[in-house]
Amino acid sequence: MKILVATGQTQGKRTNDYNWCVEGELVFIEPACASDERDADGECGCGRAFSGLSSHRATTTARVAELAGFTEAGYVEALRASLADQGYPAWLAPEMAESLLDLVSLWPPGTVVERRLDEIRPRVVFARSRPPD
Repeated sequence: MKILVATGQTQGKRTNDYNWCVEGELVFIEPACASDERDADGECGCGRAFSGLSSHRATTTARVAELAGFTEAGYVEALRASLADQGYPAWLAPEMAESLLDLVSLWPPGTVVERRLDEIRPRVVFARSRPPD
């Protein structure tokens, strides 16, 4: 199953990149706060962030990863647990999982993406035969 995970790859492409997640941890996309909702380069940084499910920290880069043996039900449960831990409505997990799975279906494994508010776009697309190390 393809899923988004935190990565340090391509960090530094933008001067305001950051990566406080654990490499390879599952990530999701939180709504931007009021101060960043119109500016991806805002002071908070949440308008350009992916949020780690385990660390509850953030990164500006995520990678499409192929996780063998991981199921959609397992993904929904991971999202549900993380949302509940962070005080978000856990009932959003199935819809969030569906949306994220649709998003990653656009790119091959190894693709590194960035977030610019509501736009998620590739920084680097790797051929299927040559994913990064």
